[in-house]
Amino acid sequence: MKQQIPARRRFIKQVILGASALALPPFNILARPAKERLGVALVGLGRYSTHLLAPALQRTKYCYLAGIVTGTPAKTEQWKRRYGIPDRNIYDYQSMDKIANNPDIDVVYIVLPNAMHAEYAIRAANAGKHVWCEKPMAMTVKECEAMLKACRDHRVKLAIGYRMQHEPNTQAVIRFGKERVYGPVKSISAAAGFYYDRTDHWRQKKSMGGGAMYDMGVYSLQAARYCSGEEPIAVIAQQSTNRPEVFKDVDETMTFDLEFPSGIKAHCRTSFARSMNSLHVDCEKGWYQLEPFQAYSGIRGSTSDGRTLDAFLDSQQARQMDDDAFAILHNQPLRVPGEEGLRDIRVVETIFSSAKTGRRMVI
Repeated sequence: MKQQIPARRRFIKQVILGASALALPPFNILARPAKERLGVALVGLGRYSTHLLAPALQRTKYCYLAGIVTGTPAKTEQWKRRYGIPDRNIYDYQSMDKIANNPDIDVVYIVLPNAMHAEYAIRAANAGKHVWCEKPMAMTVKECEAMLKACRDHRVKLAIGYRMQHEPNTQAVIRFGKERVYGPVKSISAAAGFYYDRTDHWRQKKSMGGGAMYDMGVYSLQAARYCSGEEPIAVIAQQSTNRPEVFKDVDETMTFDLEFPSGIKAHCRTSFARSMNSLHVDCEKGWYQLEPFQAYSGIRGSTSDGRTLDAFLDSQQARQMDDDAFAILHNQPLRVPGEEGLRDIRVVETIFSSAKTGRRMVI
């Protein structure tokens, strides 16, 4: 029997080691370092991607430009030379789904005409990639809900590109309302627009998601919502067009008045007929304002007691993308998740219904 002890000990040792091995993750998982930066692929290489997002991604700390999706081969060569993007990270709209097999790309940023947001956001989610989507989130509540479901099903994050909520002066006025620094908010006025002189562009086409309300009106709507800290319960809206030969089937100007549960009233405007860029909040004990409140070049404001709001960001887009990347890397809540975009589109649908009937409508 004594001669069998070493063999028995070896057997017991092997059993213990085997059990330990089963309890531990595979070696390659233990050895794999956690990502410090997320690779971002831009889908759509129009003006916003070319002149704002791509340069901003050269200044971000938690993410970087890893790939592109474009339907224009000439742009492919330009972007390869400028940013050193490898061929394996370049896709067209037909091959985009192959991103699923690319470990370089963690996030897909949808920067396409509004009517294409839902389709490509869902494709990105189905590929197992986190989704950043430009505003507005989509054209309808149904599309927004489908985007949210796809992201939930594939356990990826969905952020909406509302850059103003990442901007420090905007964050200051949100805090003023939340903390009642000037007493309860009583009324809000928000206007966002510019003179749009192009005559044949997707912004003038209903099929592509054009019109002032979707493109610029969401800034005014967002401002009313984040300054009140409430969700609107009713709206009355009016749509008008000065250039029917250009804006044949979309709105050139939209005016809408929102009612909130506490009694706050918000007067909002948006237009492609003239420039407007202001936000004013009247409270029980004073007021505060931002003008401009959504410009790329910087946000500035003032208050009834002489404060100046002039914190400056070198790049609003870089701050937005870094905030979202940091949240994903550390599994923290996004500042502007997809649910926020859905809330806006629910109101937008009601605004169009009110404009069509001329009646006050409950949201």
